[in-house]
Amino acid sequence: MAAAVQQQQAMQKNTLYVGGLADEVNESILHAAFIPFGDIKDVKTPLDQANQKHRSFGFVTFLEREDASAAMDNMDGAELYGRVLTVNYALPEKIKGGEQGWAAHPLWADADTWFERQQQEKEMLKMQAENKAAMETAEELHRKKLAQDREGEMEEDTETKDDPMARVEADALNNGNA
Repeated sequence: MAAAVQQQQAMQKNTLYVGGLADEVNESILHAAFIPFGDIKDVKTPLDQANQKHRSFGFVTFLEREDASAAMDNMDGAELYGRVLTVNYALPEKIKGGEQGWAAHPLWADADTWFERQQQEKEMLKMQAENKAAMETAEELHRKKLAQDREGEMEEDTETKDDPMARVEADALNNGNA
């Protein structure tokens, strides 16, 4: 998915916004005006739905970034059919609701990444629960071992107190160490 976003961002640097178009300018004229700067991948002039004419701007997408940069440098402020053009890098169109925000990116295309994230979150929660259970089990075993060790020490003390011979040996060891 990240590759698609990077490709989309790379494509945006190849796409120029061309504003200030005269009514006579169509996609073929716009193509002819920008072809001297390099190979053109696509030319679009969005139409106004009410009168089916372009909305005084268009987009020119070059195959190479350098060509788009050269076209922008040379055509910004140039005149075409008596109108001064404004040429800039095109900004990506945003749509509401899409995670990536690209207009050319269908809204439902985010569903796959959403489902993948949901699955990953479930797996992560499952692993965390398993780790927590394992830690609790290990702590319980450790507590039992400590309790057994304490009981064993108490039994040794009890055995020493009950057995006169063991008591004499313990006393001799203590006196020998002291």
